[in-house]
Amino acid sequence: MQAQIKLVISDIDGTILDSNHQVDDQLKDQVKALQKQGIPFVLASARSPRGMYGLAKELELDQNPIATYNGALIVPSNPKKLDQALVNHVIDPNEAGKLIDILQSQFPTVSINPYAGADWYANARSPWTDEEAAITQDKPIIKDPQSLLEEGVGINKFLLIDQPTKISHLEDYLKALDFKHCDFYLSKDNYLEVTAKGVSKENALREIAEVYQVPLENCLAIGDNFNDIPMLQLAGLGIAMANAPKEVQAAADDITSSNDDHGVSQALIKWVL
Repeated sequence: MQAQIKLVISDIDGTILDSNHQVDDQLKDQVKALQKQGIPFVLASARSPRGMYGLAKELELDQNPIATYNGALIVPSNPKKLDQALVNHVIDPNEAGKLIDILQSQFPTVSINPYAGADWYANARSPWTDEEAAITQDKPIIKDPQSLLEEGVGINKFLLIDQPTKISHLEDYLKALDFKHCDFYLSKDNYLEVTAKGVSKENALREIAEVYQVPLENCLAIGDNFNDIPMLQLAGLGIAMANAPKEVQAAADDITSSNDDHGVSQALIKWVL
């Protein structure tokens, strides 16, 4: 017997957004129906706050927190309340410095994108940053990443972008080194994310469930990628998208239709509404 769902947490890219990066056009109605029942719908993503505010507004989620940077920074979905973070995990500055040194000396083609609060920085403009800007509707501040550390800026996340083979090599290389306070994981085959150790959508789910005082077995999590697996497994009900890789589908309790076929709306109708 499935426990009653009292909180929904959902990934964004490949989940509520279709292949053209548009919001599932049926979702707004389902979110309204959830709100009538007092069930929060919370977005959790590797994106920055700026990459999520517009979507939260479109879905009228003004009252709900958003878990940005995979949960490194959980803030209200109102841009004016960025300083009221519920959770703010920054990367150890010494390890951040070490990481930047390695990238600049040994992996010079990798696009280095530090994120701090709502700001996206990049070491240089490139086709990679242009592509990311088109997806998130945000623009990077071009700056040497070491100077951020010198200014005492707390970095919530690094996004490292290159060709998939280079990123795969970089991931293996970094994981073999002694980074005690960082976690590394792929969010796409050419995107390596770096956050403080223990930051994950799984912990974001824990922290948000605590804010709402909802037991984990009454939570529904929806996602489509490898970084969603721990969250899908922790929630009382974990739903994978039909467009998710097989390993992600195998980790979920059930599978909904694809992101181009109203998968999240269908999941909400079937399991919650």
